[in-house]
Amino acid sequence: MKVYNPSRVRNVVLLGHSGSGKTTLAETMLFEAGAINRRGTVESKNTVSDYHDLEKEKEKSIYSSFMNLDWRGNKINLIDTPGTSDYIGEVVGPLRVADTALFVLNAEHGVEVATDSLWKFARRYNVPSMFVVNKLDNERSDFWKTVEQAKEHYGREVTVVQFPYSEGNDFHAIVDVLRMTMYEFPEGGGKPDKLPIPDSIKERADQLHQELVEVIAENDETLMDIYFEHGELDEEQMQKGLHLSLVNGQIHPVFCSCASRNMGTGRVMGFIGDVAPNPLEGNPPKKEDGSEFALDPDGKPVMFLFKTHSESHVGDLIYFKMYSGSVKSGMDLVNSTTSNSVRLGNLYLTEGHKRIEVDEIKTGDIGAVVKLKDGEINDTLSEKGMDIKLEGISYPSTTIRTAVKLKHEGDEDKLGSALHQIHREDPSIEVEHSQELKQIIIHAQGEEHLAVVEHGLRDRYKLDIEFYAPRIPYRETITKGVKTQYKHKKQSGGAGQYAEVHLLIEPYEEGMPDPADMKVRNSDVHELPWGGKLVFNNCIVGGVIDNRFMPAIYKGVMEKMENGPMSGCCARDIRVSVFDGSMHSVDSNEAAFKTAGRMAFRDGFLNANPQLLEPVYDVEVTVPADYMGDVMGDLGTRRGQIQGMDAEGSLQKIRAQVPLEELDQYSTRLKSMTQGSATYTREFSHYAAAPFDVQERVMKENEELEEA
Repeated sequence: MKVYNPSRVRNVVLLGHSGSGKTTLAETMLFEAGAINRRGTVESKNTVSDYHDLEKEKEKSIYSSFMNLDWRGNKINLIDTPGTSDYIGEVVGPLRVADTALFVLNAEHGVEVATDSLWKFARRYNVPSMFVVNKLDNERSDFWKTVEQAKEHYGREVTVVQFPYSEGNDFHAIVDVLRMTMYEFPEGGGKPDKLPIPDSIKERADQLHQELVEVIAENDETLMDIYFEHGELDEEQMQKGLHLSLVNGQIHPVFCSCASRNMGTGRVMGFIGDVAPNPLEGNPPKKEDGSEFALDPDGKPVMFLFKTHSESHVGDLIYFKMYSGSVKSGMDLVNSTTSNSVRLGNLYLTEGHKRIEVDEIKTGDIGAVVKLKDGEINDTLSEKGMDIKLEGISYPSTTIRTAVKLKHEGDEDKLGSALHQIHREDPSIEVEHSQELKQIIIHAQGEEHLAVVEHGLRDRYKLDIEFYAPRIPYRETITKGVKTQYKHKKQSGGAGQYAEVHLLIEPYEEGMPDPADMKVRNSDVHELPWGGKLVFNNCIVGGVIDNRFMPAIYKGVMEKMENGPMSGCCARDIRVSVFDGSMHSVDSNEAAFKTAGRMAFRDGFLNANPQLLEPVYDVEVTVPADYMGDVMGDLGTRRGQIQGMDAEGSLQKIRAQVPLEELDQYSTRLKSMTQGSATYTREFSHYAAAPFDVQERVMKENEELEEA
């Protein structure tokens, strides 16, 4: 296998809404480049990239897939990614290592919701971006409307380089305003004829060419001087200017294609080879400390791990990008995360499921390694003594959750191992072993994402599991102060147990004065792991309770704080003052005072006007304007409080605050209401008082659970 120098490598990630044609575009590129002899189709389930059984079943991309091809001496690493927000975890990793983002827009639907979300991630990593308007043969295709929407969403940097001569069933030719040539394709697609631009559209082509020249010139002083002097730039000058503008994010070129009919892909690949940045020119990665890391082909090896995929009979296949030097199989490196020495196994390039073993991978290239005993996503491997750690991939917050349990006992360890491996391969999935809720909770990006997890647990790990509604992590507090007491007395032959505790429990507020009728001998402020505070005061006078029993009383109170009397969830923001009690010279011990403290706190808590607090989330819904009324109405039924609205082109953003209880099935409902055209994000905001009916229901459910 040929080894390419960094200047000849192009790392391109395909992005776009589901159904825009990314997989078909990748397949056609491979075919045009001679990497495959026959084009597959998504419908026939024989494409190079969508090779997993689940992808074939659903006829859509679920996992990122890596391919490579040679186009006129340049190696293009092509990464096909899913277009559904549920699988965003498979997109952000490839975006982190790509040097060019190729956004695929459906000419019928224009800019869709998922594209907006992906654009934000591309901007986060400053990846140079270009567009391909695809499916121009669709009878409802509208190229110019799509371009206008792209300009509205992504700015005036969106610049037409090509436009279709005609659209719909008659689509067969593309006008290139960079080369001022029309490409006319034969019926079956493939290599086009180069023709003069027809007089009927020459004026429009001249105008767009002039706009392109001006955009290029205004981003480069030298080219601006040439343009002012001659009133024009030649193709070589334009190509140079395009390259600099693309690298600096000052232009987002727009191309045309009909991937299913093999029209336009060759010119896109030619532009990638001639104009798109190589890894040395792209946006340099940052180190963990925020400083930039300069790629060095002649330096010591530095590689960044960004994807893990486990294959039967092979084990973990870990994808990486070389950021310095080169690596060979058998080389010893150090993992900067664990400080452990690791030996590289066999190195591969991949074309979908096909692995091609190679001897060496150089700076800027993307490869895969097997049998790496110590390596996880976001790890940096380098030569001993370098101590380099590159900035990791940031995954989006989850939007849906479910509890999982085995239908039959006995496979608990196997379930734990399976969930750990699933998280390793897709860190956008979070697995929570909640001691508070006594549940294993899976947090994911959407209903489809959870379905993939369930399929993996059943099919891959052969586990008989059940998904069910997760509990809500409520919090409990009180709204008035009360005095409470409890006497614990137990005699069962021999030494007995005796402890009497009197407590004042109050709602805690920052800066509140000491209890009016008590002298505080000692006060401890405890920041609680679940949020809020517990202030524990020792107000004992006269030695009625020995100081050595105070820690036991505190432990008893904390036991009930961790398992609140109302919901079984944690309590917070309470002040407890121990002000009286009694003990026995023989029968008093720590266990007795722990029990007395717990029971006194429980009884007092339930008499102090207890208040259930529910978690409230900040929600942002991105939705086409046509569905805005339905979405806002639905948020109202979920006790949502609208915080504001913003317009972004044809899309609307609704900001609201919604209780978590109302969000557990929201992802499913939102897709149903908007025919899959809306997305949403959520972030925890605060705890707020739950309505009375919710509090009563939760208390009843907790009582039934405790009885069971």
